[in-house]
Amino acid sequence: MHGGRPVVRNVWRHRVFYLMLLPGVTWFVIYRYVPMYGAVIAFKDYDMLGGILASPWADPWYKHFQFFYDSPYFTELLRNTFIISFYKMAFGTVPPILMAIMLGECRSRWFKHVIQTISYMPHFLSWVIIYGILLAFLSQSTGLLNRWLVDAGGEAIPFLQSTDWFRSILVGSDIWQNAGWSAIIYLAAMAGIDPTQYEAARVDGASRLRMIWHITLPGIRSVIVLLLIVRLGYMLDAGFDQIYILYNIQVYPVADIIDTWVFRTGLQQMNFSLASAVGLFKSVVGLVLVLGANKIAKKWGEGIW
Repeated sequence: MHGGRPVVRNVWRHRVFYLMLLPGVTWFVIYRYVPMYGAVIAFKDYDMLGGILASPWADPWYKHFQFFYDSPYFTELLRNTFIISFYKMAFGTVPPILMAIMLGECRSRWFKHVIQTISYMPHFLSWVIIYGILLAFLSQSTGLLNRWLVDAGGEAIPFLQSTDWFRSILVGSDIWQNAGWSAIIYLAAMAGIDPTQYEAARVDGASRLRMIWHITLPGIRSVIVLLLIVRLGYMLDAGFDQIYILYNIQVYPVADIIDTWVFRTGLQQMNFSLASAVGLFKSVVGLVLVLGANKIAKKWGEGIW
């Protein structure tokens, strides 16, 4: 009892902060932890009328996992998912950092605020709207870019129907939508760097590039590593909303990912056990990637835990 009293006193002393935290924790418990119970249908032949408890167990228990593994599309789905996720992570990590550094170095406050506002705006656009924008620029028949190519004596390129261009469009549009918003995290991390370090560097005659390389980047290194580790946990989430809206049957070989296949084969055909099994498979792979990445990062002194 005595050991628990300091904890109770500490909670009571900071009760206002705990109350502020309560809505977020409640949402997380209801929508993240409670639904985990439903993962049991991955091992059952789920019947909507009988419900989760009354549904019979699958025979064998790995039946739905085996169905996914034996699918002729398994290798292609896994490859596309990893490639698209890797491209997004590899090419999408640096732009927000560069944007945050440039905004941090900007001395004109009004210009900085204007650029921040403009760069944040795409984050609030749905992929339906972004698809309309891409169609206006890249459509083979009426797209602005193709009209320029034809007027210049070239041939129209089917960007949105081409297996050569589709992944580049996915990655490019994802960077355009999220770079400005992601820069907020790095700007917040840069605000926590001790300003006396910059003052000392100026006294020593360091240029701005030197200060960025030796002070700013090391100061936000832990945040960069943290976001990379978190992003690794979503390697099998290549962006269902974006791909489902942008892709078409011509680009299935390079654009069909696990989530789009599950939507067609699992949800549209009401095979909820299969959809749950694949979701559980993705979660396990994501957990392994996060644990592995964190273990490697700890060797550099930058692990999450």
